[in-house]
Amino acid sequence: MRDKKKMQTIKVPGKNNKHKVLMYAISTCVWCKRAKKFLTENNIEYEYVDVDVCNREDRDKIREAILSRGGRLSYPTVIVDDRSLITGFNEGQLREVLEI
Repeated sequence: MRDKKKMQTIKVPGKNNKHKVLMYAISTCVWCKRAKKFLTENNIEYEYVDVDVCNREDRDKIREAILSRGGRLSYPTVIVDDRSLITGFNEGQLREVLEI
């Protein structure tokens, strides 16, 4: 029986943990790096997954998670509180959803 490992997310601590924030990113993507920097600079606690370093099974799960919420396969994709989906680095939209 194959060992089913949970997808590896990286948690970034922050003082503002009012919202559950999950970002799907590409490790070499400039916009993904900007989004991570924005969240960190604003003390937002978040988790992220670098999709390009995931195995095929996890990439398929990520794809389904994004598409099932009506998103596009574009990165970064930020999901806030399992409800709001933001595609791309959109500082204004992030500020609004995160109430900062």
